[in-house]
Amino acid sequence: MRVADEVADALRSGRPVVALETTLVSHGFSQGRGLLAAQQAEQRVRAAGAVPCTVGIVDGFVRAGLSAAELDRFTQAGADAQKAGARDIAACVTRRTLGATTVGATLSICRLLGIRFMGTGGIGGVHRGFAETLDISGDLLQLARTPAVVVSSGAKAILDVPATAELLETLNVPVLGWRTDTLPLFYCSQGGPSVAARVDTVAETAQLASIHWELTGSAGLLLGRPPEPELDIEPVVAEAVSQVHQAGITGQAVTPAVLALVEELTDGRSVAVNQQLIADNAGLAAEIAAAYATSH
Repeated sequence: MRVADEVADALRSGRPVVALETTLVSHGFSQGRGLLAAQQAEQRVRAAGAVPCTVGIVDGFVRAGLSAAELDRFTQAGADAQKAGARDIAACVTRRTLGATTVGATLSICRLLGIRFMGTGGIGGVHRGFAETLDISGDLLQLARTPAVVVSSGAKAILDVPATAELLETLNVPVLGWRTDTLPLFYCSQGGPSVAARVDTVAETAQLASIHWELTGSAGLLLGRPPEPELDIEPVVAEAVSQVHQAGITGQAVTPAVLALVEELTDGRSVAVNQQLIADNAGLAAEIAAAYATSH
């Protein structure tokens, strides 16, 4: 592993650090738009007084904190970069494969380095039709074993969100709502399952997380922040999921295939919402991280 000097210095001195993934750069958007999303996320983290730690696997090393040139490599590679979950990290390092880390893989690095906050668009979870396929993202297990707050706009819209919430409850992961009583549905703020608790300030969120870790040890927390603006496109998402299923696409290829189709079916409107919520979630994660650092 190679940790960027800025990240290492922040961790040593107790300054706030926010982890960011790279899958969204290479697989989450078309035509290089993922780079802009990643850059905006890093900018929002810095604006809130924290240090961004974008994680990726490059030239046989896990990089915790990417340079601009390294980040651009994920953009240029696009879908040719391996979508790397926690299970894939060692293989990517051994084979010197360019590995774009998922939420789960990024959390596994957070656990090693002691990073307690992460911002992303949406976490992986239980896929629609899971009873037949058992397709459940490893993100959930990594969240359950990593003492970190993950700020997202809920689970990805392509998933079975109620089932994902049920599994998070089973894994003892508190699902919090940022100024909302229900878990956002990624593009849409309403219609999701009830959250375990609502939080209205960054100080309250930091305190709740601190007490949770003190009393329970290692479990993470999911904070759902409603997207602004939002886009109610559930029929479009359902159609995209159906088409991808009929095409026989399975496993890690499902999410990027569905997102690409949703982008096409919405004439690009989904992209603008996606980019904005990623930046907003990163900014909120940084504000909570700063509040936590101040109190510890």
